[in-house]
Order: sequence, then structure tokens, then C-alpha cells
Amino acid sequence: MTVAEVTVSEVMAELAALEDPKIRAVNARHGDDHGVNLGALRALAKRLKTQQELARRLWETGDTAARLLALLICRPKAFERDELDAMVREAGAPKVHDWLVNYVVKKSPHAEELRLAWLADPDPVVASAGWALTTERVAKKPAGLDLAGLLDVIEAGMKGAPDRLQWAMNHCLAQIGIEHPEHRARAVGIGERLEVLKDYPVSPGCTSPYAPVWIEEMVRRRNGE
Repeated sequence: MTVAEVTVSEVMAELAALEDPKIRAVNARHGDDHGVNLGALRALAKRLKTQQELARRLWETGDTAARLLALLICRPKAFERDELDAMVREAGAPKVHDWLVNYVVKKSPHAEELRLAWLADPDPVVASAGWALTTERVAKKPAGLDLAGLLDVIEAGMKGAPDRLQWAMNHCLAQIGIEHPEHRARAVGIGERLEVLKDYPVSPGCTSPYAPVWIEEMVRRRNGE
């Protein structure tokens, strides 16, 4: 069977064969309803190579593993703006949402337009995608961003935000503090006052997502301390 002859049903059968109940149980704790090892999923994607039409059809199945695979074999710049907007609203599982934003939307020519639209969206999950794109700009293309204004919004809204939106806003807060020394003291101060994720459990050797600790640690590493 050549790559060109692969059908959706054949891919779905292969994904079903990769299903592991133990992996599904672990993923379920994070809100992700699939049981496919991500290494195996990436190996399958590597074999299939880029196939935009197959990616679209896999996405349409609504199956989480199939959608993750679709995001690995798609052509990010081939999606229209409205198509990406619809996809972020129906992504469902956190991992699908995360991969969609990071692997596809960030590479799209529509990324900036969507960033602005999503930031103002009443749906907190959609808004979290807007914040993720904003964090990307804070780190890589900050010119034109109102960083002080972003800190105002974070200070006013992060404490009471739903989990996924709060996480995305907190990441942006930390990134502003890490990348922009002129805003670092204020970013740390906001983190200390709001105490968002202060008690988040962290594995040994990992950096806490609590913004003041995160900022301090990343700055320390960059300075070679």
C-alpha cells in the first residue's frame, strides 16, 4: 500500500490498533480522550508525510487521535481564516487545541488577524488561543504590542479566569517578565499579588508555572548563573 492510496478508514484502523487503555487512562486525567502513544502517532505521521486532503478528512471524524494526526500531516498555510476559526472552536480536547494553535495557526498567514479576534472572544477556550498567539509575539515579534496594556488586562482578569484561559494569560505574564526587563518588576509584582498557580504541583527538576518563580528561573538561566 503506497502513501497515496491510504484511506481514512485504513488510518482509523491503524489508530485503533495503537490504542492502549493505560495511556487512555493517563490522558483522561488531562481531559484528552485518546489512548495512542504520541511517539507512535508521530511515527505514523512521518510515514504518511504531508497530505492536506487526508488531514481534512481525519479532522472531520471528530476522533481525538485522528485529529492529532491530522495536525501533524496537514499543510498549515493551506487553511483559510474561517476554517481555522471553526477548528479552534470545535477542537475539544486540550491536546488538540494546543497542537492546533502551536503547529498550525502560528504558521498561518492569518495568525495575527485571528490573534486579535480571539483575544476578544467571549468563549474562554477561544480566548486562550488568542493569548497563546500573543505570548508567541511577546517572545518573537513584540514590536507594536502594548505590553503595559497587556499587563493591565492580565492584572484585572487572570485571577478569576477559567483554567485554560488563566493558564494562557499566566504564560503571557511570565513571558513579558522574562523577555522585557523594563516590565519585569511589574510582571513579578502582578504574579505575587494574584498568586495564580502558586501552589501548582511540580515534578522534581521542573520549573514552577507560578510567574515570579518562572521569571526568576528563566532569567537566571539566560544569565548563565
